[in-house]
Amino acid sequence: MKTKNNLSWKIAGEAGFGIKSAGMMFGKIFMRTGYEIFDYTEYPSLVRGGHNVFQLMVDVRPVNSVTKNVDVLVALNQNTITENLSDLCKDGVLVYDSDVIKVSAPKLKQNHVHGIGIPLSTIAKDAGGELMRNVVAIGATLALVGQSLTVANKVIRETFKHKGVKVVNNNIKALKAGFEYVKQNYKEDFICELPNLDKKDNILISANESLALGALAGGLNFYVAYPMTPSSSILHYLAKVAQKTGTVVKHAEDEIAVVNMALGAAHAGARAMVGTSGGGLALMSEALGLVSLTETPLVMVNVQRAGPATGIPTWTEQGDLQFMLHAAPGDFPRMVIAPGDAQEAFDLGAEALNLAETYQLPVIILSDKLIAEGNTTVKRFKTNKVKINRGKLLTQAQLNKMKKYLRYKVTEDGVSPRSLPGMKKGLFIANSDEHNEYGFSWESSENRIKQVDKRNRKLETFAKVMPDPLVYGNPKAKKTVVFWGSNKGAILDSYVQLPENIKKKIRVMQLQYLWPFPKKFVSRILQGSKDVLLVENNSNSQLGNLIAQETGIQIKKKLLKYDGRPFYREEIISALKKF
Repeated sequence: MKTKNNLSWKIAGEAGFGIKSAGMMFGKIFMRTGYEIFDYTEYPSLVRGGHNVFQLMVDVRPVNSVTKNVDVLVALNQNTITENLSDLCKDGVLVYDSDVIKVSAPKLKQNHVHGIGIPLSTIAKDAGGELMRNVVAIGATLALVGQSLTVANKVIRETFKHKGVKVVNNNIKALKAGFEYVKQNYKEDFICELPNLDKKDNILISANESLALGALAGGLNFYVAYPMTPSSSILHYLAKVAQKTGTVVKHAEDEIAVVNMALGAAHAGARAMVGTSGGGLALMSEALGLVSLTETPLVMVNVQRAGPATGIPTWTEQGDLQFMLHAAPGDFPRMVIAPGDAQEAFDLGAEALNLAETYQLPVIILSDKLIAEGNTTVKRFKTNKVKINRGKLLTQAQLNKMKKYLRYKVTEDGVSPRSLPGMKKGLFIANSDEHNEYGFSWESSENRIKQVDKRNRKLETFAKVMPDPLVYGNPKAKKTVVFWGSNKGAILDSYVQLPENIKKKIRVMQLQYLWPFPKKFVSRILQGSKDVLLVENNSNSQLGNLIAQETGIQIKKKLLKYDGRPFYREEIISALKKF
């Protein structure tokens, strides 16, 4: 029996077959036995039906990406053979429901894979219902990789306890039946063994959920959204914990209502956030300018999907960077930040609220479907380390000492003192017109220049303290890989797999803070490089264009992907070996 330190497992079938629930249970089982997890789902943009796929990466070391080729494919319908058989690696194992699926031996031989036919439907029916085929498949896979059912039984109980004792017992019976069928009917030729690990104090969480937790830790008071894939689970999670956390969570009628409700809440002093995807933010773009002109703190989350228009809404892409830099008419400051994984989503979810209030402007968090819906193992978040900074928000005592209050006072750092509605001596006007220091509409040339320059100085002030881009690998290497966002997982997971002689020649630079742009740092890194490779999930190299705009440096070598799928490790490894 061969030993492996990792496993790539995929289950596929028609929507309604319990594809995602099976994958989530499988992931929890391995997380609780000490393994690191990352999962990835594919589902069509349909209200109901279609071919669904759930892929799970199990590893002894941290993992945040998926591979093109998988070790085990579980097929619950015939279409999986057509769509996904080629995903199996050489000597991979196809576990299929022999009651409903036909697979020819020549086809398996042609694909260099092993086939294990299991009567999943029959076993599930005997256990209490055909719907449990997915649980039977989990039991079968655990037998294939040398695991016991101890932890799996606990996960099954937790998953189905709300459905009653009978359902729990039936699923445990189905799990055991699948496990024993493999043990009794297949030789160890097809079996690998994953080593036993010490249990870790990890949690399994998506970047959407961790961003929500980060925002709560950062003092979020008000969240409003209109559901839009793939941002919707932020709304779902916050709604679930709203009463417990004392947070106001609203589902408004459309994105225009959403952003204006949030603007009103932020104006009144709430730490406010909205969530959507690119199409939703397009509807919010006029209000985005109003947020900046009124200097109201607001965090806007754009969980990207593949556009334009409706595009392919349940797939991933990084096509909104340039849009976020330029959305809404006129010149005005905004910040754009991009987490690369669940941990960074937590950290930046909290930090974005601080930045919004400190600099009194809109802060846009750019995430995407891959990490937003992909669950990964992380250490428990340390919420006690999150510090809340409300910037120049005045107290009543401070206002009482002022002879006159100027809401839009021209200051050196670009940030004016801020009062809230209802505070004595803190009265001001907030509207969509250019204004003077009091807030009265004012169109003089002199005033216009002063107010525009004042607002723009906010970014100059932040640029002095803004964190530098992150650099991984050999800091002195002369070959540099540049990326942003969720590509972090595929690039870093691939980097550690490279031979040492290749690895030592490469450094990797991640840009988290995209605007204001870290011009000096990026220029120094790229000017000190003999070769540069840009990796982006879009067709126009949007970060590459931003780098050229800000530094004058044109990156010629580009690895771009825009088919709605994330980068697979095989693609990154191949590019880095040729680099």
